[in-house]
Amino acid sequence: MEESTTRMTHRIEKWLLKVVARLGVLSAFALAGATAHAAELRVLTHASFALPKPLLEQFEKEAGVTLRITKAGDAGEMLNKLILTRANPIADVVFGIDNVLAAKALGANVLDTLDAPVSKPTVKASSMASGMASSTAPAISLPAGLVPVDYGYVTLNYDKAWFAKKGLALPRSLDDLAQPAYAKLLVVQNPATSSPGNAFLLATIGAMGEDKAFVWWARMRANGLTVAKGWSEAYYTAFTHSGGAQPLVVSYASSPAAEVFYSKTKLSEPPTASLSLPGGVFRQVEGVALVKGGKERAAAIRFIEFLRSPAVQQGLQTEMWMFPAEAAVPRVEALRHAVEPATHDSPVPQAIAAQNVQWVQRWTKVVLK
Repeated sequence: MEESTTRMTHRIEKWLLKVVARLGVLSAFALAGATAHAAELRVLTHASFALPKPLLEQFEKEAGVTLRITKAGDAGEMLNKLILTRANPIADVVFGIDNVLAAKALGANVLDTLDAPVSKPTVKASSMASGMASSTAPAISLPAGLVPVDYGYVTLNYDKAWFAKKGLALPRSLDDLAQPAYAKLLVVQNPATSSPGNAFLLATIGAMGEDKAFVWWARMRANGLTVAKGWSEAYYTAFTHSGGAQPLVVSYASSPAAEVFYSKTKLSEPPTASLSLPGGVFRQVEGVALVKGGKERAAAIRFIEFLRSPAVQQGLQTEMWMFPAEAAVPRVEALRHAVEPATHDSPVPQAIAAQNVQWVQRWTKVVLK
């Protein structure tokens, strides 16, 4: 009886050992699955970053990562956060550093280099038929380390109905804007608090030179220039098309297209138009880059390739209202109302990096104080 009990005890012990072993294997698999599920790609962007949700979900599925997208204010604020946290990076990849900020970013040593050029996307004929081919698009580039994703133009916009009602001819130059006939008609953004405001300031300096540009700004102040803190305040509060008092506003070449796209009533033509005056147009190029010291390098590189893919290059056009950096990618139908300016002006990148802060300070003294 005692021997039989002993044998039974041994059998139970062996069975329990097998159960524990199996549970251990299952636990290991569960832990591995949880680890794989926890893989996270940290993406730092400016506040205006937007892409169709299905595209982002598709990327997560194909890359096997979860995207954690952090919007860090405007592009300047975003870069400052990247610089302040470079000892312990808060992102693996960053989108939104443009040609204004590129030199500062590279000088701060917060970007990492790619080992090889980003894969070129291929565009199928079927997708080409869905929009307007952009064979005449300009070559877009950024300094090494940054991969161009999109570009656009900061320029004047005007309210068609206001000018038609007043019977006032459109200004043909920046000098015209400083004449009494156009007194109190323009609203600009403060370059200290607004990216388009800063870009417009840089266009004037690039075209006229620093001293002449600030003479013009002083004349504009005397002629009743209105200054808004940011683009939204200027466009949606001060602009006459939105019920304000100024029929001219610093905005984007794509803004008229957005007016048609978002209109509650069907429009064949936009109620606004861009006005590209010499010295009043700045071309902005936005890029994506690896963050130095970031994690998930392979997934970050894949995300960079993703932003250059045909689907994203088309999707961003009516999400961020920018032109695609890939010339082979067709323009969406909505952008037929976005006229690309023939010329644009800017100081050289090195001058922007070295003097932009001083220029903004000088602008503040000339225009606001």
